[in-house]
Amino acid sequence: MKDSDFIENNVKVVDEFRANKGKVAGWAPLILITTRGAKTGQERVYPLMAVPYGDSYLAVASKGGAPKHPQWYHNLMAHPDITVEVNNEKFPARARQLSGEERAKAFEEAARVFAPYAEYQQKTNREIPVFLLERVK
Repeated sequence: MKDSDFIENNVKVVDEFRANKGKVAGWAPLILITTRGAKTGQERVYPLMAVPYGDSYLAVASKGGAPKHPQWYHNLMAHPDITVEVNNEKFPARARQLSGEERAKAFEEAARVFAPYAEYQQKTNREIPVFLLERVK
């Protein structure tokens, strides 16, 4: 799928999420993250699988096992301060990329919540990045 197709689909999903208090027909539970573009600085909104992790959430940059990271990965690397929407709650968060044992444990939990993540890792040569989205207090 081309990036433009992802963007077009995301707009529809975001609209339905917001219109239905976080519910999107035919989808597993989702969250929305609002980031700033790595190059443009413009606000961008992305729907991601909801992977609760303690009182935080995980963001798994799988892109369905594609060879390249999703666009939002680069945004989080450049601008880790984001907004997260869950159901009808919205809160500020900071994204932190996990590594080593911490990443392995988090990825295992993510694959438990959404089994296709394990398949996506098998489809690609890159290690799929995992971010912890921690609430800013």
